[in-house]
Amino acid sequence: MWDRLIAPLHNIIETGGPVVATLLVASVISVAVILYKVWQFRAAGVGRHRDVMLALSEWDRGIDKGIHEQLRASKSYLAPVLISGIDVSESDTNVVAARLDADIEVRFLLLERGFRFLDNIAQLAPLLGLFGTVLGMISAFQALQQAGDQVDPSILAGGIWVALLTTAVGLAVAMPTSVILSWLEQRIDADRVIAEKAIRTLLSPAVRHAR
Repeated sequence: MWDRLIAPLHNIIETGGPVVATLLVASVISVAVILYKVWQFRAAGVGRHRDVMLALSEWDRGIDKGIHEQLRASKSYLAPVLISGIDVSESDTNVVAARLDADIEVRFLLLERGFRFLDNIAQLAPLLGLFGTVLGMISAFQALQQAGDQVDPSILAGGIWVALLTTAVGLAVAMPTSVILSWLEQRIDADRVIAEKAIRTLLSPAVRHAR
């Protein structure tokens, strides 16, 4: 069974050469990074802030009873930050806001780790594939030149399809990586808006709380 799966892959690598092998290694690493980011987002509760927003809705109306329990029960990574904002004794809201913003940014930094790598793969994979195609075309025309008067069209055709294989592999690696990276970035952007609203609601509720 494994031979049936590995044989086609081995043929592609053997045909495409080191460029295709490099692209396949990059694709494996990209898949590993993507799977890790999906797991990390799920574990951190990215996009799952319903409990936090419900607690803040009550806080905004002046109901602070049980808000600690509500936030602690939430799986959102925003909850610990908001709890620290409630417990802080500093009266200057600007100072508190700066602290909370810094704490949130640290958490976003952890969530965005790996984005640069995926972006590099999405941008460099097509270029690497094109580089392989150029090398393949050079090799094909060299073979055509060496054939001299006995030109066989199959020599040129075979060289061209082998050369274009690297471009196809490069695009196959880059396109899904780019799409998934855009999806991850969109989720982070949405969470930034929610985090900003949560912090402002916490520090400037419609009904003031006695500290």
